[in-house]
Amino acid sequence: MRFWPGNAAAIQTIKPLPANRWLHVVASYDGSSRANGLRLYIDGKQAEYEILRDSLGKDLQSNVGHGAGSSGLTFGERFRSTGLKGGLLDEVRLFDRSISAIEVEHLFDGRALADALAKGDPDRLQEYYVSAIDAECQKRRAELLEIRRRLFAAQTAVFEIMTMTEMPKPRQAYLLKRGAYDAPRDLPVPRATPASLQLDKTVAHASGSTNRLDLAKWLTDPRHPLTARVAVNRFWQIFFGRGIVATTENFGTQGSLPTHPELHDWLARDFIRSGWNVKALCRQIVLSSTYRQRSAAPAALRERDPDNILLARGPSRRLSAEMLRDSALFAGGLLVDKVGGPPVKPYQPPGMWRGMNEFLPEYVPDKGEGLYRRSMYTFWRRTSPPPNMLAFDMPGREVCVVRRQSTNTPLQPLVLLNDPQFVEAARALGERMLKEGGDSIEAKVTFAFRLVATRSPEEREVRLLADLYREQLKLFQADPENARKYLRIGDRPPAPGMDVAPSAAAAATAGAILNLDAAIMTR
Repeated sequence: MRFWPGNAAAIQTIKPLPANRWLHVVASYDGSSRANGLRLYIDGKQAEYEILRDSLGKDLQSNVGHGAGSSGLTFGERFRSTGLKGGLLDEVRLFDRSISAIEVEHLFDGRALADALAKGDPDRLQEYYVSAIDAECQKRRAELLEIRRRLFAAQTAVFEIMTMTEMPKPRQAYLLKRGAYDAPRDLPVPRATPASLQLDKTVAHASGSTNRLDLAKWLTDPRHPLTARVAVNRFWQIFFGRGIVATTENFGTQGSLPTHPELHDWLARDFIRSGWNVKALCRQIVLSSTYRQRSAAPAALRERDPDNILLARGPSRRLSAEMLRDSALFAGGLLVDKVGGPPVKPYQPPGMWRGMNEFLPEYVPDKGEGLYRRSMYTFWRRTSPPPNMLAFDMPGREVCVVRRQSTNTPLQPLVLLNDPQFVEAARALGERMLKEGGDSIEAKVTFAFRLVATRSPEEREVRLLADLYREQLKLFQADPENARKYLRIGDRPPAPGMDVAPSAAAAATAGAILNLDAAIMTR
């Protein structure tokens, strides 16, 4: 039998309970957030138990989850179990304090407390008196309860991430037959770093310990050659669409060789010398003459070097899913600059979660700034990523994916033209275009184009976009109700004091600009 007030503290009786007969079971918890504050009594006697977990923190509700029943007090429940199958419950009683051992025995036989009082047994009656009768103890217990509530309130307000702790005794690893996890040989393998990368007098070897912290220190030792190279290569891939080592996820024997090994080595060493300064590395890359080249190139050069391995021209690639969303929000003035905080839930089609698993709660989008936080703060379930990002090749999170495949599908313009997040961004950009763009239609579309594409439009582009605005304006003037429906897409209300038809026409024009090659591609 097991008893757990929350996932992180649990005990289990050493002997299994007998089947096919009634048992009197009492579970007691003193609120100490420690496993030794748990007690189990079987037929009035305290049962011998073993501690399964002892890391309960914060308040009890924060620790209730899969294993303990998030709906409150439950009996016979375990995560993904069939419950107390074939079992019966009778005479359930709840107490607002941790009752004493003699009270438990009295609940079972109905006479233990009376017998102890008749005999004047002080050893057995003292715990009962302190727990149930003494006013001073009750006062102190109430004070302790209030102190614990304040402590748990302070702890619960702190956001945490999951971490792993070292086992008291490390689990022994063995050499595996052909790498099969279930076929170990009788050859134990100790914790150690690769002999080919041994570094003298590193923290791990100097201290004589071999835990994960020591491994992290070894990996980031300035003399370690690999970590900085991997990091630099991944940032290079972000800017150029291809790493100096093409197999960004594989630096092993089956990975690709670097196309520019001297450059790779220099960037890695400079990255370490800068104190692992990511901003300095990014600045160094984007200000280099290599990155600032034009992506346009003669046909002969493109035929000779289609993947730009020689870096003879600037990068040409589509923005990632996160970049597309964030750049659209930024252009509309909607992107929230706040750093840190809990995850947020932007727009998502209804029923997505329930379609994957009927036991999941319904997805409820946030209101206000939660809709416009950067994409890195988006909440998602591993089996149900945001669909508007999946359309732009964002991978799921079942496994780590370092190098994404870039595809072009009809779903991508469908998302950019119809997804509430992008329509709302286009509405906001259209309002900026009308308010800040200037007096003429040409000046307004030039302003919006420069915000999105970061370059001035060509004369032909200005003419086409201005014509588009005038066509849309005529359509919305002829059908004002349709314009109002368009401006109601998204949670953000239309700007007050602006005419409906021009606002809708500007939003449609801004949506077209957000769909241009200049907006979704880096060249």
